Amino acid sequence: MRRVLTLLGMLASIAYPLIVFLALDHWQPGAFALALLGLAVLRLAGGWQQPAVQLQVAVLLVLALLIYVRGSTGWLRYYPVVLNLGLGALFGWSLRHPPSIIERLAHLSEPELPAAAIRYTRRVTMLWCGFFVLNALVAGWTAWFASWEVWTLYNGLIAYLLIGLLLGGEWLFRQYWRARMADGVV
Repeated sequence: MRRVLTLLGMLASIAYPLIVFLALDHWQPGAFALALLGLAVLRLAGGWQQPAVQLQVAVLLVLALLIYVRGSTGWLRYYPVVLNLGLGALFGWSLRHPPSIIERLAHLSEPELPAAAIRYTRRVTMLWCGFFVLNALVAGWTAWFASWEVWTLYNGLIAYLLIGLLLGGEWLFRQYWRARMADGVV
């Protein structure tokens, strides 16, 4: 059951910009606040131990409160901004307090990492920090200056494509890097 709740929470989180856009003309601010509370509960039920989930839930609860108290759906635009800044801070924190997040993920499939791999995972963590900050800046621009359509297009499609490109590009580079390591070049 926990896996199903985790999957539902992740899917709802990914679909957030599209759901907001489609519901804008049909829901009042109070309905959005309740939906955000529901998403927070769903994310918690799926597993609250992960720092990224804790961050997401905190952001959802603050936004729900702001939307309810202020009676404005405009606050919905700030979810991607705050979440990206939070993830950037989380990844950055892990650089100051090793092991880095990417190193922790690497240890799941390879418990004994050589020193060169640990340096590599630190660099990848730095890359993700930079990505999250840049993504937050663009998401912020769309929140402050763009129409709901542009906000939805960037935060609901383009940002995910960029994440996919970064994941795929890093995976390809890692294969190249591992081959060079195996040949003793690195």
